[in-house]
Amino acid sequence: MTSVDATGRPLRLLLVDDEAGFADVLARRLARRGLRVQVAGSGREAVRILRRADFDVAVVDLKMEGMDGIELLRIVKAMVPELPVILFTGHGSERATRQGLALGAFDSLLKPCELDELLGKIRQAAAQGAPA
Repeated sequence: MTSVDATGRPLRLLLVDDEAGFADVLARRLARRGLRVQVAGSGREAVRILRRADFDVAVVDLKMEGMDGIELLRIVKAMVPELPVILFTGHGSERATRQGLALGAFDSLLKPCELDELLGKIRQAAAQGAPA
C-alpha cells in the first residue's frame, strides 16, 4: 500500500499529541514512509493549523492538557466534517473511546502501536474520506 492519495500526492496527516518527544519521533517515522506530517502540540494549536491547511487524516491523542481529544474531535467535525479522525490513547479509556466513535471518529488505537498498524488505519481513513 502506498502513502499517497488518488492524485499521487503524499497523504497529509495532522498529528495532535502533547507529548512532544513521542509526537516528533512518530512524525519522523511516518514521514519516512511517505506521509506529509504536521504536528500540533495541543488542541488549540491543531485548530489554528486546521484554519490554514488541509489534511487527509488527523490522528488525535485523547488525553491532553487543556483541550482533550474529545473536545478537539467535536471542533474538527464542526470545522471539517469530512476529515477522518483517528483517536490515539495510551490510557485506554474505553468510555472516552466509545464517546469519540459516537461523535464521528474513524477509529481508535492504543499507543504505542505498531507503525504498520497505524499506517494501515491512516490509509483506510484517507480512502474513506476521499471524495468519490
